[in-house]
Amino acid sequence: MQSLKKDILKGLTAKKKYIPSKYMYDEVGDDLFIQIMHLPEYYVTRSELEIFNNKTGELIDALGIQKTRRFDLIELGAGDGLKTKILIKELMVKGFNFEYIPVDISKNALNKLVKVFEDEFKALTIKPKCGDFIEVLNTFPEHVSQKIVLFLGSTLGNMDDEQANLFMKELSQSLNKNDVLLLGVDLIKDKSIVLPAYNDKEGVTAKFNLNLLRRINEELNANFQLHQFKHHPEYSEKDGKAKSYIVSLKDQRVRIEDLNLTIDFKKNERIFTEISRKYNDVILENILHGTRFSIKSKICDSKNYFADYVLERI
Repeated sequence: MQSLKKDILKGLTAKKKYIPSKYMYDEVGDDLFIQIMHLPEYYVTRSELEIFNNKTGELIDALGIQKTRRFDLIELGAGDGLKTKILIKELMVKGFNFEYIPVDISKNALNKLVKVFEDEFKALTIKPKCGDFIEVLNTFPEHVSQKIVLFLGSTLGNMDDEQANLFMKELSQSLNKNDVLLLGVDLIKDKSIVLPAYNDKEGVTAKFNLNLLRRINEELNANFQLHQFKHHPEYSEKDGKAKSYIVSLKDQRVRIEDLNLTIDFKKNERIFTEISRKYNDVILENILHGTRFSIKSKICDSKNYFADYVLERI
């Protein structure tokens, strides 16, 4: 709660208002995002799922794991584990020796995932961990088991390039030599494909974005009138950045009691909530500059919408 208070105070009193996207994920937000993943406009999950469905053997080969060596399969931002189920099933069928360690900041999402996985994979050892990705990884003992880390769904794209570079540096430092990262990223493509993914006809993405205001109302005793704000996405093909905003529909004043804060909004004033970065090889290589990762391979879906890069810790 203290971090929420601190971040909301900082973000909503900034010259250009913002709310960190991590606060989208409470129980309501988790459910809305799962709905988004299954929307016809949201190609992101579908594209990476195609890779896992059709190129599972290629993924396993690219990861370079050996049946004779035990490893930890660690998933950062596990969510509902939809794609990971496919990989785990194949690894178990082929007799690999591993434990599955899903990591997520949402305890609610972890609890749901564990229940589903325990029902589906009776012989699988699952050790969920709730918390910050890097902090969790730093709790692992060194040189015990090889780590195969999954960071899927273009979660890296929710950071700007400077943040992503810093995160990848920290991530590489928290791993050991020869550990492997499977990194899923969305590729730069036409606006007509990208923009509808963040502005679906059913309005689920809008509800997901505006859920931030509902959460502040409930957890910080605020009085945002959600119908006086709207969801607004933008995308630039030139720089490959999709951005989401919450826009005030009129001049208005909001009170957040738990922060003892009153905020004035002008009509059309925006709150920045999320970036969804799209990549190509050059952009990713720049993101990896100064890290201890080396690109081993790249596996794409049939439309080249999405890529799973295999990175080795050197």
